[in-house]
Amino acid sequence: MFNLKFAVKDLERQAKKSEKEEKAEILKTKKAIQKGNTEVARIHAENAIRQKNQSLNYLRMSARVDAVASRVQTALTTRQVTNSMAGVVKAMDAAMKGMNLEKISGLMDKFESQFEDLDVQSSYMENTMSQTTTTAVPQNDVESLMQRVADEAGLELNMELPSGPASSAIGASTQASTEQDELTARLARLRQAE
Repeated sequence: MFNLKFAVKDLERQAKKSEKEEKAEILKTKKAIQKGNTEVARIHAENAIRQKNQSLNYLRMSARVDAVASRVQTALTTRQVTNSMAGVVKAMDAAMKGMNLEKISGLMDKFESQFEDLDVQSSYMENTMSQTTTTAVPQNDVESLMQRVADEAGLELNMELPSGPASSAIGASTQASTEQDELTARLARLRQAE
């Protein structure tokens, strides 16, 4: 049981390491774009995507191992409860032979309590198992990652990227923003003049 929990922690550590490496590759992509070297930027972007996928794979594996650990824990707990119930049944047999009603009542209460514990544990395990399922995340496109890094850095990316309505809309929104800033400045000067 300890080994399974240790494996989960180790996989989570590996996932975090891959995330750090992904961020480093994105930074290298940004620097390559700044220098105008799109081929090197593409290589670093591919590495970043690979590291992201590796991190997701580690997290998926961690969730699967954790699910196995939960199932093993459930099996161990069920066995313990079963053994306890067997002991209670033996004690009930002895009490029934002596017909000690107080002892029978106490044993029945203990028996019902253990059944309730088993129900609670089973319910908890079912909830845990339903929460450990992971979903696949679609892979990012290398060009979109490079474009996003370039946009965040405010850089021009010199690649043959499709230019269409999106690029003209960006230019129009920038122009509208500039006009809004100019109008705001003029309004502020008029108010000061009053």
